[in-house]
Amino acid sequence: MEDTLVIKGIEFRSRLWVGTGKYRDFDETRRAIEASGADVVTVAVRRTNITDRKSENLLDFIDPKKYKILPNTAGCYTVEDALRYSRLAREAGVSDLIKLEVIGDEKTLFPDTIGLLKATEILAREGFIVFPYTNDDPIMARRLVDAGAAAVMPLAAPIGSGLGIRNPYNMKIILEQATVPIIVDAGVGTASDVAIAMELGCDAVLLNTAIAGAKDPIAMAEAMKYGVMAGRLAYKAGRIGRKLYATASSPIEGML
Repeated sequence: MEDTLVIKGIEFRSRLWVGTGKYRDFDETRRAIEASGADVVTVAVRRTNITDRKSENLLDFIDPKKYKILPNTAGCYTVEDALRYSRLAREAGVSDLIKLEVIGDEKTLFPDTIGLLKATEILAREGFIVFPYTNDDPIMARRLVDAGAAAVMPLAAPIGSGLGIRNPYNMKIILEQATVPIIVDAGVGTASDVAIAMELGCDAVLLNTAIAGAKDPIAMAEAMKYGVMAGRLAYKAGRIGRKLYATASSPIEGML
């Protein structure tokens, strides 16, 4: 299915994006990414060694020529920290892309949307291609776009919860008003969750724990690939409307 996602002139062949945390080792990470079919891999600048090429490095197992590396600011609780690690990734030659996180609460890991909005504006002004991770608030999504976000990444549910999309109605409003791609980030647990996200009209899904934490991460990565593909195809096909009463699947007119 020819259905390329384009953001700021960059073509993405897969609508499933994956993370790199919580795996047993770099080799399992590599195998799961390959099974997922993803071409975007997000890496925590603060928690992962991607800037020091002198020691064992995740990028030794993930070929930057094959995958688009999306640095992220996971673990940053202030605007200053998020800016620092974004700039570090760019200075190290990793990417101008940044998945921007400014966390507001250590227990829930919900975003600090005020800080996120400020950081988005600064980084966009500096020429970064900013993908802010936010809550499922249509107003904040709109403000992030106004601040220069290249895409908006609303959570489906709290990070690592596996609960799936908790508020599809807010997600529908975000999608309805969207002028940039909407990428669900955080909270999905299995292939049906990503299929639902894509059926709603989301442009892509980014996930990590649902694969890395599965009993068989490689098999789950493949399942997620097909979930995204099925959901996207169903969205483009256009589902039937919901009805209270039955409708015969075979016409009865003209039958004896």
